[in-house]
Amino acid sequence: MPSSFAVAGLATDSSSTLGLDGVAVAPAVLAGVGLTDALAWISIGAFFVALLAQWQGAGGAARRIGAAAWLLFGLFWLTMVPYYYYEIQSPLQTLLSLAALPLCAYTGYLLVGGRQSLLLLTKAVALMGLIYLPAETIPVFREWLIETTAVQTHYGMELLGHSPGINEGPDGYQSRFNFDPDETVTGRTTYIVLTCTGIGSMAIFGGLIGAVSAPLKRKVVALAAAIGVIWFLNLTRNVFIGLASPWGWFQQDWLVSFMTTYMGAEANRVSYLVAHNYISQLLSVIALIGITYLVVRILPEILAPLEEVLYILSGNEYDLFEALGKEEYRPESRVETRAAD
Repeated sequence: MPSSFAVAGLATDSSSTLGLDGVAVAPAVLAGVGLTDALAWISIGAFFVALLAQWQGAGGAARRIGAAAWLLFGLFWLTMVPYYYYEIQSPLQTLLSLAALPLCAYTGYLLVGGRQSLLLLTKAVALMGLIYLPAETIPVFREWLIETTAVQTHYGMELLGHSPGINEGPDGYQSRFNFDPDETVTGRTTYIVLTCTGIGSMAIFGGLIGAVSAPLKRKVVALAAAIGVIWFLNLTRNVFIGLASPWGWFQQDWLVSFMTTYMGAEANRVSYLVAHNYISQLLSVIALIGITYLVVRILPEILAPLEEVLYILSGNEYDLFEALGKEEYRPESRVETRAAD
């Protein structure tokens, strides 16, 4: 499941042969799906058990259970590395998945060491999982999200003068854009997968917003704003990649030569890789930062879990509430913690 470490992605296939590039490694990736889903559900379940222990006043038990949950969560991300490396071929997502295990293990270490405030971040991640996992593991939800996104993306293409139609993708869903390989530049097309739906980014903000204590009205407004912006930007991104790949928007000779010589890319796949793995993923990171700023303006309380993320990454305490002039929104528990420090 995506979290703050993840960015949405499109999968590609050759127009002449349905299936992902790198078919030889697909069986190995698919064989790990059961383990991956199991680790995801178990870790999220353990997060909620930790929160239940905290609610019952057992702070020590909550931290220990939470630490174990974080370790399992890190192992889950480790199992995603082959998928991102071989199938999606995304350097950014591969590196983030590799980094997740030590970061999660360190978070667990901090919890065991007594950093009670990390239970707020634990709650946020638990809620993210509760939002995302049904889409990841329950076929009827996944099918609806993928096919709805495919229809919306196709409509966006039609607005730009392209109407390839939609047919069945390799996953069995009506998700593949049916460009004629004899009419396009690269002879390739794309199809929608779950990570193209934006559900991962929506889960991130849903978890952050749901985890903090704040008036319901502001939480609803913040959630609506985040989901609306994510939906629009994600749809724009899908249309961009879906057209750039078949029509070879980045098939310039110098770029094709560079990527085939030094990066091992297939020549007719260069436009997809540039559009998806570089331009879109960079813009996705920028967009997440921008959406975070928007949500903070509406719901400053989410600065509390973000402070915990910064502490995990840097080892330093940051007072984002003071830095942004939002001290009146600081949770009382964190005021008490800082006073004790």
